[in-house]
Amino acid sequence: MTPASWPGIWRKPSPTPERSPTAISPPTSASNAPPAPSADAPLAGPWPWPESCVHRPSGHSWGRTGGTDDRRVPQTDRTAPPSPPASTAAAPSAPTPAKGRRAGPRIHPAWWVALIAFVVLVSAAGFRATPGVFIDPLHEEFGWSRGGISFAISVNLLLYGLTAPFAAALMDRYGIRRVVAGALLLIAAGSGLTVFMTSHWQLVLCWGVLVGFGAGSMALAFAATVSGRWFVARRGLVTGVLTAGGAAGQLVFLPLVALLVEGPGWRAAALVVAGCALAVVPLVVWLLRDRPEDLGLRPYGAGPEYLAPATAPAGAARRALGALRAAARTPVFWLLAGTFAICGASTNGLIGTHFVPGAHDHGMPVPVAASLLALIGIFDLFGTVFSGWLTDRFDPRRLLAVYYSLRGLSLLLLPMLFAGEVQPPMLFFVVFYGLDWVATVPPTIALCREHFGEDGAVVFGWVLASHQIGAALVAYGAGVVRDVTGSYDLAWLSSGALCVLAALMVMGIRRRPRR
Repeated sequence: MTPASWPGIWRKPSPTPERSPTAISPPTSASNAPPAPSADAPLAGPWPWPESCVHRPSGHSWGRTGGTDDRRVPQTDRTAPPSPPASTAAAPSAPTPAKGRRAGPRIHPAWWVALIAFVVLVSAAGFRATPGVFIDPLHEEFGWSRGGISFAISVNLLLYGLTAPFAAALMDRYGIRRVVAGALLLIAAGSGLTVFMTSHWQLVLCWGVLVGFGAGSMALAFAATVSGRWFVARRGLVTGVLTAGGAAGQLVFLPLVALLVEGPGWRAAALVVAGCALAVVPLVVWLLRDRPEDLGLRPYGAGPEYLAPATAPAGAARRALGALRAAARTPVFWLLAGTFAICGASTNGLIGTHFVPGAHDHGMPVPVAASLLALIGIFDLFGTVFSGWLTDRFDPRRLLAVYYSLRGLSLLLLPMLFAGEVQPPMLFFVVFYGLDWVATVPPTIALCREHFGEDGAVVFGWVLASHQIGAALVAYGAGVVRDVTGSYDLAWLSSGALCVLAALMVMGIRRRPRR
């Protein structure tokens, strides 16, 4: 039997001028489908055929109507019932992802970029700081004076700071990955070539120039760039974590390097540093990304109103120098630069470079002194992260005043704490100094952003340059003091007094009124 032979089923409906079958659209989803009638009830609705003509014969093929209705209609007619009136239709539900389609990532990619940046900063800082444990071995093997060896370290520290503002501008222009990968290659070359040196100028070239340029390209300006591009919320916290990585790396690496120096020798230590630098390059190329916009995302914590910044104009040097000219017209810049120079003098320049030989002068073994310096780095992780958290909540100026005051007090007490063995007062100094080591960085970056806006990262690069200028001067000066007086006591006391001065200077910075 064919559908055409069914009596009374396929009779042509009487024409209705107000409705046409072609004007009927099928329902788009189950949410706006008409209520399902019971199994014995006649099909209701404005069908294109008379209701009396609708039957349910058995033994034939049927098609299902829209929605959840269990009624069947012949498959030969593909016209579905129309949507119910708007007054009775259910409100459409929120769209749900299709089956098999992945939802958005649970972890924002900004956190992965921050993790890679943390690894890079730890590595770069460790590479830069290793010459501190080379002072005695190089003095014994080549007969170079401690002042001459300290001069090479001073060049390293100086270029580490002066490279930072240009590196920040280069990252804006050419991307983070290219700059960081190139910097790691410079470090590997500088460290590896030291094993062939026979003259003092070669030490200055390798550890001073090459390693200084490379490490400076991944300095704290790199941390400011990453946190500024990828984060809106938790920016201070991320800055603190990255800063802690940079500071901790230069200290945590020291015990390993000291053991290598005491065992196979300083050349083996230099080759290990070169190999580690090369090992980080593939990680940077593979995982590090320049901006969240490259992935079609907004920075972490940014709302819908966020506008991506324009691409930096050509000329990284021009932009860096332009930012310096504009910032140098303000007293805030000079106060930040001056206080941060004292910060560098009392950390990288003095403790980071001369703590190990200074403790060794009092009979402490070099690996033990290097382990104490590494312990400072471990506590620096907690102190700097906590400082970033505080920076999000309190006045950065007051935080800096507290940090510099306490640091100065601890340095004034340091000459009385040295001994051949580790005593509890020295452990207290190590813990306290570690918590305060570079806790100054998050508040300083916050003040740079507050006063210099979009150029804040580049301006901080120049402030960091002053940090390293102070470090370079004290690194060389403390070596000369040791050669002349036979002790580092004058260096410890002078740096403590400078820190007290920095605490007074930082309170002269005026807060910028909020708009």
